[in-house]
Amino acid sequence: MINTPNYKKIYIDILDQKYPQKISTCQRILNKQKLSTLDIIALNKIIFGEQDRESVTFNQRHRSYCEKTIIEILDYQKKYNLNNTQIALHFKMSRNSLTKWKKKYLV
Repeated sequence: MINTPNYKKIYIDILDQKYPQKISTCQRILNKQKLSTLDIIALNKIIFGEQDRESVTFNQRHRSYCEKTIIEILDYQKKYNLNNTQIALHFKMSRNSLTKWKKKYLV
């Protein structure tokens, strides 16, 4: 079993110490039993705001997705009837990754 960081505790500590005014905005996500990768990305965006282009590019290279999150992204695409370009822009990822995921998970 892989040990993962307790993101809920990390973000609660960050909010308590540095951004107490944003606690109410993040409460809906933090009330969940378990945070998904998409929840963590949403919390990061709410707390720290949009990043500059250089930071986004650097962080995107080091982002990874679990199978559950990949399926959530593909379901989101179906739900809102988006093409690969639109979904890639929304989640700031490569269209090639989406294509690979579709081949692997939607066979």
